[in-house]
Amino acid sequence: MMAYLWIITRRGRWQALFVTLCLFKLSAVAAQARYSVPEEQAKGSFVGNIARDLGLDVTRLISGKARIIIKGNQQYVDLNRDKGTLIIKEQIDREELCGKTTPCSFSFELILENPIQLYRVTVEVIDINDNSPSFPKDEINLKIVESAAAGTRFSLVSADDPDVGINDIQKYILKPSDNFKLEVKSNVHGGNFIEMVLQTPLNREKEETHDLVLIASDGGEPHRSGTLRIHITVLDANDNAPVCSQPVYKAEVKENSPAGTVVTTVRATDADKGVNGEVTYSIPHLAKEAEKLFEVNVETGEVKVAGNLDFERSNVYQLNIQASDHGGHSDTCNLIIQIIDENDNVPTIQLMSFSNSISEDSPPGKTIAVINVDDEDSDGNGVVKCSINSDIPFKIESSLTGYYTIVTEDYLDRESIPEYNITITVSDQGSPPLTSSKNINVKVSDVNDSPPRFDQSEYSKTLPENNSPGFSVFTLSASDADWGQNARVSYFLEEKEINGAAVSSFVSVNSENGVIHAVRSFDYEQMKSFEFNVTARDAGSPPLSSIVTVKILIQDLNDNPPQVLYPVQTGGSLVAEMVPRSADVGYLVTKVVAVDVDSGQNAWLSYKLQKATDRALFEVGLQNGEIRTIRQVTDKDAVKQRLTVIVEDNGQPSRSATVIVNVAVADSFPEVLSEFTDFTQDKEYNDNLTFYLVLALAVVSFLFITCLVVIISVKIYRWRQSRILYHSNLPVIPYYPPRYSDTLGTGTLQHVYNYEVCRTTDSRKSDCKLGRAGSQNVLIMDPSSTGTMQRIQSEKSILDEPHSPLEVRCNLQSIYLFYLFAG
Repeated sequence: MMAYLWIITRRGRWQALFVTLCLFKLSAVAAQARYSVPEEQAKGSFVGNIARDLGLDVTRLISGKARIIIKGNQQYVDLNRDKGTLIIKEQIDREELCGKTTPCSFSFELILENPIQLYRVTVEVIDINDNSPSFPKDEINLKIVESAAAGTRFSLVSADDPDVGINDIQKYILKPSDNFKLEVKSNVHGGNFIEMVLQTPLNREKEETHDLVLIASDGGEPHRSGTLRIHITVLDANDNAPVCSQPVYKAEVKENSPAGTVVTTVRATDADKGVNGEVTYSIPHLAKEAEKLFEVNVETGEVKVAGNLDFERSNVYQLNIQASDHGGHSDTCNLIIQIIDENDNVPTIQLMSFSNSISEDSPPGKTIAVINVDDEDSDGNGVVKCSINSDIPFKIESSLTGYYTIVTEDYLDRESIPEYNITITVSDQGSPPLTSSKNINVKVSDVNDSPPRFDQSEYSKTLPENNSPGFSVFTLSASDADWGQNARVSYFLEEKEINGAAVSSFVSVNSENGVIHAVRSFDYEQMKSFEFNVTARDAGSPPLSSIVTVKILIQDLNDNPPQVLYPVQTGGSLVAEMVPRSADVGYLVTKVVAVDVDSGQNAWLSYKLQKATDRALFEVGLQNGEIRTIRQVTDKDAVKQRLTVIVEDNGQPSRSATVIVNVAVADSFPEVLSEFTDFTQDKEYNDNLTFYLVLALAVVSFLFITCLVVIISVKIYRWRQSRILYHSNLPVIPYYPPRYSDTLGTGTLQHVYNYEVCRTTDSRKSDCKLGRAGSQNVLIMDPSSTGTMQRIQSEKSILDEPHSPLEVRCNLQSIYLFYLFAG
């Protein structure tokens, strides 16, 4: 923080002002500093400690020959190397430097050498109230007809104050204000448009002239003001005043247009006749900067260029053109002139620092030159593009705005090219563009340090699986910028293990030409990818080498057909899915599940119905393999349905697998049993199936004989206990096992039961308890089931014989147990 004092002289009296100002706020942008200083500071005034703010030692400023680079001819700030400070070299007038532009600042560069360092410093010039508002003229004369109606407006010239901000003009005051009032309007492009409005009609006979004072006051401390005397002459009545055809005219004109170029024509009409109807045009109040640039034809209203227009000085002008008749009536037209920029400034190149020799082992990014380019045009005409010739291993980079550095882009080789001619070209974006160029010469000093280099930082190659051993995968390529033996490159495979095996058992590399061969055949399902390193070594002494990583990707081929997981195709028994006849449309019968060990689209499976007993009854989901009914099941539909589903993958060519699904359409078990007996007869049995059927028949026969022996033994035991029962007066009620008869209406008998037998010493209290069967959807039918049903019916004769109630009860239990085991 720094407090500074400045002194302002006004009207021969000195006044002291103390203002606290914040200085030395460094920007967060690298290599930049920013300071603030009030204008009109005396020579030698302190600006800032540049060494401290940039983090530099004073010794560095001295050893680096620090100096300031200023654009233009005026240097406002100087550098004190011994103290590391910036001081005022020439008194700064903010109004001369920036005019009305705010904020006002100028920039310069601080450059140090050995090594080259470049810093940008921006100094903002703070305005002080050192200028008073002033009018172009001290006095103006107006002629106003006495018949002018209240509300008639008269355009007045606005004052000008070179200061900005609060020090600029803040208000206007008109005195006296008996007949007129003042209205101040802001223009579109800045500034004020002042009009004097008649409030009460004038009377020439009572008062022939009026003297007014227009005061313009700024907002500085102390306030400054300027005055304009207005002398009004009241004329006799003139009924009609001129009227502009447009209140605001807009026009465009190119800069550097020759004098006499017509900008536009302002037109006004007066309804009066004769002398009172003649309209003349004038620019009564013209700003100082446009005073010699434009003129208007008094009779035609044609506005022409009178001076040299420069877009870089000002790009817009506003003229108030007054149309008046001879009777004192007038109207004001506002003309806004937009200056169009032309590409009339050639870009310039200035070489700030340059090293004409560079070692060939210099790393990329080594700076060899710093240049400054500039274009005084604006917008696209002032946008400069800097480039160098592309056939050299150098590139140009932008550091600060308008500054470029030329750096090495790659390693240099003196044996190949001992020197380089660099052409620096700058061009703007104007139409047509303007260009300029500069040539510099750089010599390369010799160092032998060029290793082989691969054309890629990493190689990746796809190899189809099932390849033949010795297959040529691809060729590595490395180049060496050296000459002779130093440029002879050999290739070597680096040893490593891949899945426990040496990399040489997978691939080999030709040491002369870099061709990589596959040693073995690869299987994608076992290995999807692997990588290894290859070394390129030159024949120099000592040899230089480089390593590159090679990644081999195994490409999957469609070499595996789909595998059906469900339903399982067994050879001993038939698997059938139950579908009740009451099933609705969309009833899920079953789902075919399959997998494919391939990957990608080779593993995308689709399901299609190849054959079916009734194609109008079932459909298969293409993507999910679900088998559903596509219509209502009717009594006419066959009980046994056989569906052949084909599963295909999406490979090229595709592979497939088929599965047979048996479906039973029935509501009762006997119906299913009788139909599936025929089902088994239709199958083509092989030798293994016949073996299992014979084995099943032997087991059932053994169980039948065992059950028969058990029944006879039980009957004998019951007969011995029958006397005890007959002596008892309690009634004997036959007990039937649960679910002995089907009550669900489906006709399907449950075939898996858990049972429990509870006995007491008293036969009357004996009881058999059988558990409920577990529900199942899949019905498994054995070919020997027909014989089982016959044996069950042969046992019915036992019930036909006369027995006691106890015997009948036990016989029923025995037959039921036999059915469970046999079925």
